[in-house]
Parts: sequence; C-alpha cells; structure tokens
Amino acid sequence: MHPAYSVIFFTVSSGAGLGLLAFMGLGPFAVEDASTAFLLTAFGLGFAMAVGGLLSSTFHLGRPERAWRAMSQWRSSWLSREGVCAIATLIVAAIFAGLWLFFGLSSAFLGMVTTIFAMGTVWATGMIYLQIKAVDLWHRWLTPVCYLLFSLAGGMTLFIFIHALFTGKAGPELSSMAMVMLLIAWAVKMFWWMGANRAPTSTTESATGLGYLGKVRLLEKPHTGSNYLLRELGFQIGRKHAQKLRMIAVVLGAVVPILLILLAIPAPMDVLWLGLAVVSHLAGMLVERWLFFAEARHAVMNYY
Repeated sequence: MHPAYSVIFFTVSSGAGLGLLAFMGLGPFAVEDASTAFLLTAFGLGFAMAVGGLLSSTFHLGRPERAWRAMSQWRSSWLSREGVCAIATLIVAAIFAGLWLFFGLSSAFLGMVTTIFAMGTVWATGMIYLQIKAVDLWHRWLTPVCYLLFSLAGGMTLFIFIHALFTGKAGPELSSMAMVMLLIAWAVKMFWWMGANRAPTSTTESATGLGYLGKVRLLEKPHTGSNYLLRELGFQIGRKHAQKLRMIAVVLGAVVPILLILLAIPAPMDVLWLGLAVVSHLAGMLVERWLFFAEARHAVMNYY
C-alpha cells in the first residue's frame, strides 16, 4: 500500500510520546525528588510528540476540518476509540502533570490512569490495522502488540535520556530496562516480518471464486489507466529492497541504540550517547513504519 508520510509520522511520534507519558505515569513509584525542569521537559516532550503526531494524522484526510467526527462512532470503530482514548489520555495526563508540577502532588492513582489510557490509545491504533481483513499482513494479533511494545521501547529510551539530562547519569537499572524493552520489541517485530513471507490467504482464485477450475490468470486489466485503487493500494516494493530496509530498521532502531546505551552507563558524556540513541531509534522506527505500509498487500489487487 502507498505509505502516507503523515500517518507514518503520526504513529512514530505519537507512539513514542504516549510511551513517555506512560512512564511518567509510573513516576510516583520510580522517580524521587523530581526537579521542576525534569517534569517540564518530560511532560512537555511527551505532550508535544503525542499531540503533534495526532495533528499530523489529519493531513491524510480529505477534509481535515471534519476530523472531530471520527470520534462519534466509538461503539464500533477502533479509529473513534483511538481518538476518544487520546483525548482522555491528554486530559488526565494534564491534570496529573499540573498537580505534580504546581502543587508537588504526585498522585499514584492519576499516574496509573495516565499509563493505562496512554497504552490503550496505542493499542487502539494497532487495532485499526488488525481489523482490516483485506490486508493479510495486518490482520494478526501481533500487529497491535508490536505497536504497544514499540511505544514502550521508544518511551523508555526518551525517559532515560531526559533522566540523564537532569541527574547527570542514566542509571544501570533504567538503562537495562530500556535495552530489554528494545530487544523484546524488535524480537516480536521479527516474528511479525516472518508472517510477511507466507502465502496470502486471499488469492486471485479465491477472489474470483474460480479456483475450482484451476489456476486463474489475468486476461485483461479492469482499467486502461491509473486510478485511486492503484495509486493507494497498488504500491509495491521489491523483496530485495524490503530485506535491505528491514536490516536498516533493525540496525538503527535496536542495535545502535543498545550499543549507545551501553556506552552511556560508564561514560562521562552519557547524555550525548543517550541523545544519539533516541535519534537512532526514531530513525529506525520511521523506516519500520514505512515498510509496515509498503509491504502490505490489499486483497483488491487480486483483480489487477
């Protein structure tokens, strides 16, 4: 399918931002004597990435000014549920951050609600793609699991960078957690990629209902020229190029960040290494998310 850059930026930015807010929700249990600068930076970056990503997603709509209507079908649509969860997350997180910043009240209850809502929003994003039965590659439970794990991995990488920025060190415990999250997220993604190599369940034979006659081949194309379906759903990427991009995504998104985090633990310039780890991970996520769309094959292409 055609990779929409606004949606790619949305899923990467909002995923990492919501992951950061989720870890800030656990702050009352993990952060002691948090400074005002730390809280402002962490909450500010989390809100900026989450809101910036959500706003960018509207650019993919034909009528962006009507985006608010997407939330009206929350009973049946995961897209609506994503929007409702996102707004609920931002409201609760804002109250939680405000009480902590201005009154010194780090409410464990509001923090847990923030974490749950943030992760619920990311899960709903993944469910949007899982429910599309016409795309075999997406219609698997590993799809929302990958979204959730990548959000946690990105949020944790951002969290240890900001923590080191204001405390002077990353800390072996937090650094170990970040590396474990990165390893788990990319390991599950590799299992997800293994499914991309399987034979599609929807074929020309099943689409036409003529499979009982034998192999079905195209006699003549449905259209003499290009159309919306071919532009949006007919995007293809060669297997050789996909394999190279997968390798680039893993190296940038996992290998380099883990090596940089290891360097940051004993080094005096750990903030620099952790900052580079964040940049590398986000770059790898952009490649991974581009492939997520580029490798997807819609069942309608059976007729082309």
